[in-house]
Amino acid sequence: MFRITVQYFPINFDVAFLRIKQQYIHFAHYRIAFYTHVIFSVFSLFAGFTQFSKTIRTKYTRIHRIAGWIYLVSILVFAAPSGLVIGYYANGGFWSQLAFCLLAVGWFWFSLQAILALRQKEYQKHQIFMIRSFALTLSAITLRLWKYLIVLVFQPRPMDVYQIVAWLGWVLNLIIAEIIILKYIKNKA
Repeated sequence: MFRITVQYFPINFDVAFLRIKQQYIHFAHYRIAFYTHVIFSVFSLFAGFTQFSKTIRTKYTRIHRIAGWIYLVSILVFAAPSGLVIGYYANGGFWSQLAFCLLAVGWFWFSLQAILALRQKEYQKHQIFMIRSFALTLSAITLRLWKYLIVLVFQPRPMDVYQIVAWLGWVLNLIIAEIIILKYIKNKA
């Protein structure tokens, strides 16, 4: 993901994904949303990976807290709202736009619920919502994996791929998150 992100810097509007977004790149709000999303999504990915280490959670609680705040602020203030803006302009038409906008709203909602549960000292609820939030964070990776796999196996038209991975990239992650929650979290209670 880091390698994908750095190709946009120094700021370049004619590289990689932005090459197919030339009809929107002249909108200042799109450019701002795109770069905000790219930068802060990487922060949330890196910070999120630290949150599920039992060692960090129990022995290095300060690191867990700092990384957790970086994760949540990155999503709530920057990555999810900017994701909603760029989701509105998603390739693939209405269904892709809907998928990416729902992803952004769900990502914001689950992250917000995680922070609210933490403030109420409801740690299990916090953990459950963090699992859901991180499942959506991981869509940045799974979307690309599904895209490569589908193209390799089926070789469909590009917009067909986009419409499929717009949903598959996060819905399957959320289903897996719910299975993890049911199997490992709620069964312990």
